[in-house]
Amino acid sequence: MTTEATAAAPLKMQNAETKPKRAPRVLTLEQFRRRYSEREDGYKYEFDNGIVEKSPSNINAKQLYIVKKLNRRFIQTQAFASGDELTPEVEQITAPNQSRRPDLSYWPSSKIKQGDETVSGFIIEIISPTDNYLKVNKKLREYFKAGVKVVWQIVPEEQTVYVYTSPTKVIICEGDTVCSAAPVVPDFEIAAKDIFIK
Repeated sequence: MTTEATAAAPLKMQNAETKPKRAPRVLTLEQFRRRYSEREDGYKYEFDNGIVEKSPSNINAKQLYIVKKLNRRFIQTQAFASGDELTPEVEQITAPNQSRRPDLSYWPSSKIKQGDETVSGFIIEIISPTDNYLKVNKKLREYFKAGVKVVWQIVPEEQTVYVYTSPTKVIICEGDTVCSAAPVVPDFEIAAKDIFIK
């Protein structure tokens, strides 16, 4: 037995040594947009200082009901009546070398007509169990630094919505607590429990 164990150990070490880690390939924002902006393969591609970040698209069949609930509520707002939209995964340049695709974002009709590439004032992220806390928090800070006014982080597994109006000011919404998109879309309000009812 000792001989077999000893013989196997160098083999494992040898395999580990033959697979060196590759440094991530650094791209420009222009290269990233050319290669990844139009991909539709079930993944979401974001860009952070030259590095492409690939993650499963959060808006999947299991979470589509959340998007439906939010859109059904949004069409009852004055913003929608004025031609504004709540749209999935629109690219937003949060810094000169950063591109993000929030799960949903609010766009006034004036920005849509102009093809304005600034960030949205109101962003919604649906947090999945595979999301990394540090990355989620980093993106939150990026959004506010870029000029976003309200960020909702929806956590289906907890049936909780974290409503941020700054990186440090948050209202935790559960059950009957009302989530609000004020001051960006003042009449877009919904009780947390209503977001999660299938």
